Amino acid sequence: MSEVLLSLGTGALVGIVFSLLKLPLPAPPVISGIAGIFGIYLGSVGYHWIVERFFS
Repeated sequence: MSEVLLSLGTGALVGIVFSLLKLPLPAPPVISGIAGIFGIYLGSVGYHWIVERFFS
C-alpha cells in the first residue's frame, strides 16, 4: 500500500511541477494510456504464470 501512496504522491508532485512550468503532461491519452499499462501488467503476469506452469 505504501508503494501506491508513494506513486500517487510522486505523480501529483510531477503534475504540479509540469503545470507550474506550463509544460504538457508527460502522459499518453487517458484511455489508451491506462489500457497500455494494463496490457503490460497482464503480459508480465501471464509470462510468470506460463513459466511457473510449464517450465518449472
